[in-house]
Amino acid sequence: MKICVFGAASAHIDEVYIKTVEALGEEMAKRGHSLVFGAGGSGLMGAAARGVKRGGGYIHGVVPSFFKENEIEQLYDQCDKMTYTDSMRERKQIMEDDADAFIITPGGVGTFEELFEVVTLKQLNRHDKAIVFLNTEGYYDELEAFMHVACERKFITPSCLQLYEIKSTVDEVLDYLEAYVPNPIPFKKTKLGE
Repeated sequence: MKICVFGAASAHIDEVYIKTVEALGEEMAKRGHSLVFGAGGSGLMGAAARGVKRGGGYIHGVVPSFFKENEIEQLYDQCDKMTYTDSMRERKQIMEDDADAFIITPGGVGTFEELFEVVTLKQLNRHDKAIVFLNTEGYYDELEAFMHVACERKFITPSCLQLYEIKSTVDEVLDYLEAYVPNPIPFKKTKLGE
């Protein structure tokens, strides 16, 4: 399975997040999965790539050319395949199209944007791929609480909460992906509550 991992680019985060995502990457590779990611060499992007490489897995990095040209962030230089794009939008499109499933690790605004895009596309029946959050140290607890508030106040339907899963451990995340059976929720149910 080709798994897209979204996560922080920041190198200034607690080591517990780095170690957990390195373990995720290594276990992905040991289970025969490959990585599609944003090609970053630091933070949780770099951690995922190092783990997959350590486990002997295949890595596809996707990054806008201006990241390299303007030295926006350190790139992971051991990708098996590196795709350069003209824009952030194209980068996301290639990652979304190439992936069979998505893992959302802790991250900042870029990660939030990516996670909400893949959830929205699933809501709109543009894909039916598994989406799972790796909730290290309870990082996504408040986001999950907020999603329930949005549901209670009728900004989203209860069916939207079924578009993704939140798991606490590497094994739970990968077990969920490996057992996932697509079960499209009709657009009218997720959008209109019908």
